[in-house]
Amino acid sequence: MTVATVGVHIVDILARPVEHIPEGQDTVLVDQIRLTAAGAAAGTAVDLVKLGNDVVTMGAIGDDELGDLLLLVLAKHGVDASRLVRRAGEQTAASILPIRPDGGRPSFHVPGANLGVTPADVDADVLRGARAIHLGGMDVTFGLGDPAFFALLDEARAAGAVVTMDLLSEMADLLVMARAFLPHVDYVLPNETQALLMTGASDIESAAGALLADGPRGVLVTLGAAGSLVVTAGGTHHVPALKTEVSDTTGCGDAYCAGFLTGLLHGQDVPTAARWGTAAAARVATGLGSDAGLTDLDSLLSLL
Repeated sequence: MTVATVGVHIVDILARPVEHIPEGQDTVLVDQIRLTAAGAAAGTAVDLVKLGNDVVTMGAIGDDELGDLLLLVLAKHGVDASRLVRRAGEQTAASILPIRPDGGRPSFHVPGANLGVTPADVDADVLRGARAIHLGGMDVTFGLGDPAFFALLDEARAAGAVVTMDLLSEMADLLVMARAFLPHVDYVLPNETQALLMTGASDIESAAGALLADGPRGVLVTLGAAGSLVVTAGGTHHVPALKTEVSDTTGCGDAYCAGFLTGLLHGQDVPTAARWGTAAAARVATGLGSDAGLTDLDSLLSLL
């Protein structure tokens, strides 16, 4: 099933477990270091491929060595990255993540070329022909908040595509601006903090209701260990998290989006698709990095 992911592309370099940053030039031995394709577009693209979808991804990266590595990783996983734009002289977005023993993930991050993405970087014909479009990090790729891009999304939806949107930051100003996308998407999937910051609401139910009033067909608020809250015109559902041994929470939100969208593409209703997303997030939490633990759709569904 052809899916296009549009938005944030990041190289993640992760180390685990890290209990402290050494002083001076001291060295601390860790169990594992990985480099992954991450970000709300690239990380979700990899997970979507693992769940059986054909995926093309769009956005911007630098013409540096990190960009070379990102393209190699995406190709290794079967993501079509031929539409990624390379910016001369710019940095590819990257994060260094020292993962704590409890799975927590502080980060050092450079946003790089993601900040300059515009509608000119998007292949309109691919989006018009996609079965689904996932917008990853529209609060960061704010240059896509353009009437021409909104019109393209509306055209794709009219042709039968389903459009989902995830967010990246926890910066109130950027998140509020991202609300402009909501009339042009079908499902938005913020985390708890993002939903509250986007709306200024005092509780999750009110925040989800406010976002639903902006125009999408559904709002899915991820709540970490508490699962997720699914709100549509048909009602509100709480989907519990699955019990799992957490190694690293990096990419759980991206995996949730990939599982949810895959469920929709397989004809599942929204609450059931959210359970697919929950299972994908649980798989990823068991390993290091945004795609760890996720192998294929059959093993995912076995959790349910």
